Amino acid sequence: MERKEIFGKVDHTLLAQTATWAEIKQICDDAVAYGTASVCIPPSYVKKAHEYLGDKMEVCTVIGFPNGYNTTAVKEFEVKDAIANGADEIDMVINLGWVKDKRFDLIEQEIKTLKSACGNKILKVIIETCLLTEEEKIKMCEIVTAAGADYIKTSTGFSTKGATFEDIKLFAEHVGREVKIKAAGGIASFEDAEKFVSLGADRLGTSRIVKLAKEESNTNI
Repeated sequence: MERKEIFGKVDHTLLAQTATWAEIKQICDDAVAYGTASVCIPPSYVKKAHEYLGDKMEVCTVIGFPNGYNTTAVKEFEVKDAIANGADEIDMVINLGWVKDKRFDLIEQEIKTLKSACGNKILKVIIETCLLTEEEKIKMCEIVTAAGADYIKTSTGFSTKGATFEDIKLFAEHVGREVKIKAAGGIASFEDAEKFVSLGADRLGTSRIVKLAKEESNTNI
């Protein structure tokens, strides 16, 4: 797989609590330079990034992040605010307590509510695979499909582990055909990225891929 194709699947991500505008601006510049799918940034920077980028790059942000236990009403407000500020894509975190309590009806309704708030914007659903059993992951594949989300996503990158090859394979086997897959966290090399894509991932949440490319370019100067 050519690197250009891999870059085209990357949500170039910076979600650190200490992220400054200078750092956000840099990943925006890098995303445009390398042709990534989007930049994934904190909600507080969406408006400024959208104004800075114009139509050169899609802006993605996170909702209910990273723990997912905000109320549905709060998440819905966050979505509407992000879109009003210029977000093109929304990555939401599910309520993991509801998973453990088997309140699958509440999870499905919340995803539907946020999808409605998104309108024609993309909604990705983060299920934090490292905290779920295999049975729970399969159930989330079914719920994300039933709720009409655009993507199922493995991880926030803020918990105990990121994406695994096994989880992407599991998603591909159980999610509906119309739902795409995003692997996030733990993508440390172009080889990893290519394998995630070969297993079914359509998006890759990472900053490492672009950093590697920049490091290689600097080495070759």
